[in-house]
Amino acid sequence: MSSILIVDDQPGMRRTLEILLRKEGFEAVSVESGEHIVELLREFKPEVVITDLKMEPLSGIDVLREVKKHAPETIVMIMTAYGTIDSAVEAMRLGAFDYITKPFKNNEIVLKVKKALERNALVSEVQRLRRDVDPIFGAHPLVAESPAMKAILEQVKKIATTPLTVLITGETGTGKTQIAKAIHYNSPRARGQFVSINVAAVPEPLLESELFGHEKGAFTGAIHSRKGLFEEAHHGTLFLDEIGTLSANLQSKLMGVLQEREIRRVGANRAIPIDVRIIAATNSDLEEAVVRGEFRRDLFYRLNVARIRMPPLRERREDIVPLVRWFLSVLSQRMGKNYHITSEALDLLLKYDYPGNIRELQNALEWATAVASGPALEPENLPESIRLGRPAPGPSAGIHEPRTLDEHEKQLIIATIARCRGNLAEVAKVLNIGRTTLWRKMRDYGIEKKPHGRP
Repeated sequence: MSSILIVDDQPGMRRTLEILLRKEGFEAVSVESGEHIVELLREFKPEVVITDLKMEPLSGIDVLREVKKHAPETIVMIMTAYGTIDSAVEAMRLGAFDYITKPFKNNEIVLKVKKALERNALVSEVQRLRRDVDPIFGAHPLVAESPAMKAILEQVKKIATTPLTVLITGETGTGKTQIAKAIHYNSPRARGQFVSINVAAVPEPLLESELFGHEKGAFTGAIHSRKGLFEEAHHGTLFLDEIGTLSANLQSKLMGVLQEREIRRVGANRAIPIDVRIIAATNSDLEEAVVRGEFRRDLFYRLNVARIRMPPLRERREDIVPLVRWFLSVLSQRMGKNYHITSEALDLLLKYDYPGNIRELQNALEWATAVASGPALEPENLPESIRLGRPAPGPSAGIHEPRTLDEHEKQLIIATIARCRGNLAEVAKVLNIGRTTLWRKMRDYGIEKKPHGRP
């Protein structure tokens, strides 16, 4: 069910639009002003915002700017009187999808909303196709030179055509998310959404609402109804990473979803049917968790219908060279250089055991390109753990080598800031992240931008 937010200071207009759109099968919510638009976007997650142009204290243009700033994928439509069409056209230049003149015909507004949603669906499909062909959109490709990975890709091809629930196991950094995406995009559900969540990363009090959604007033702060990830993944795939960390309460609720194929929002009286494929992943031993009483036996069997075990990188060394080539091609494209690795450095990469698996290999190459003086990556550019052939802490002073993935990221940001002479826009571009994300990471890691670009 598509969700629409109506912003208008006239109660009669809000009510008219709510009734009309709900009759057409849309989920419609209305508010009298855009003062709390950011909270509304986060809580309600509308696909379309219909806003009046002339309002106080925030105008429709102000609402448009806030929506495009905080939820750029959300479609905005402007309502205007006949005398203000010029303003509406200006709003379209700022990113509005269309305008609706008052008074309007019912079928006109319904057609415009449907057209907007069709456009959104087309954009999503284009983005999906780009993810399939553009290496910048993925963490790494499904390289399969090794017998182990060739066997897994054969499994993926067979499993993708079925509706089976899938459990992917393996160490951290082995590529479980990429396998889940491969299953989705090669399945009959490929046109649906691939929605993923690391359940271990969301605090327990918030996770139920994140998964199942909530109704207005369900708890303090629930000022509007909100769809959960199960609803967002309707006709698609929901990927639940770190499934072994799920609480007993949510294990029970997930079991109910798998049995009944319906969900109930927090605070709701009615159930909502869903059509979602579940793919779960874990880096822990779920069988052992079942024995210890920490994971439901019946849920384990429900998830473990089709199982894929991702081998660690040390068990698929034939894939290291093509992975290195791929990562360097992406880094070269991102930084505008033609990076290559010397045979001596490559030899060290081939001998290392990678406790962090593919993610550690990727981080090592990003580190090497950040500290290298030219396009050739030498042994001295690699982290000390790889040069020594075993995980080891680096020195404690200056721009030292990383001891953890977080430490690696921090030092990579520091090195890139120095390399870009403090130009944070360039730093964000080189690291392939948004400027807001860069500022947040600098704040979290305590990195200060000092004069002359030195953090």
